[in-house]
Amino acid sequence: MLLIGERINGMFKDIKEAILNKDPAAVEYWAKRQTEKGAHILDVNTGPTVSKEDQPAVMEWLVKAAQAASPLPCCLDSTNPDAIEAGLKVHKGRAMINSTSADQWKMDIYFPMAVKYNAMLIGLAMNEKGVPKSAADRAALAMELIVNADMHGLPMPDLFVDPLALPANVGQDHGPEVIEAIRQIKTLADPPPRTTMGLSNVSQRCAERHLLNRTYMVLCMAAGLDSAIVDVDDELLVDAAAAAEVLLNRDIYCDSFLKTFRQR
Repeated sequence: MLLIGERINGMFKDIKEAILNKDPAAVEYWAKRQTEKGAHILDVNTGPTVSKEDQPAVMEWLVKAAQAASPLPCCLDSTNPDAIEAGLKVHKGRAMINSTSADQWKMDIYFPMAVKYNAMLIGLAMNEKGVPKSAADRAALAMELIVNADMHGLPMPDLFVDPLALPANVGQDHGPEVIEAIRQIKTLADPPPRTTMGLSNVSQRCAERHLLNRTYMVLCMAAGLDSAIVDVDDELLVDAAAAAEVLLNRDIYCDSFLKTFRQR
């Protein structure tokens, strides 16, 4: 289970201020802290307040600042392809791109980019019509992502399909459909693509957010979830991921499995 730390995001006040002031202190702090807490990848998001013209320079700056403070790879998160490519050009090691939808014009941009830079790619099970409700419709869009991965030469394990969890308070009926979609996505190719999700979406504007996040993560892991963008500052969530890895026989049991999971 790959945990992608969500905290270096311009939506957060301290990161927004860091970007505006070109002060890397907050970026470095969260890069180090999330590494210590058990993240395997750092999500790096320019946020909604940065103009499209400024996003490439900001992404380049964020990647450099994060990787100066942590050995972890980055998940480059932006709706602007130019910003993604700017981050890829300065990234050390293998990056992850977040993300493309299943719209053909977007796939024609991001799949060749992922191949060119030897990056992993998150593909969203949605298109211009929005997020589908049923597991079958999500799986159908996942199949379009899989076909494009094959067509462009992206290895299937480098494709991470996100079935898109919605907040439980407005899309409660989507919860089981996402779990079933994960099961179906893992049967669509051999080897199958990997799966991911923005876990905190399921609890957005809900009470008991941490509890909802932890519970839903474990349910999805049992269906085949391979990774998630999460709050690794929630130590009980990281513990739950480590325990689920053992109980699902994905990891070999040892008495120090919590420590081992964080060190890996």
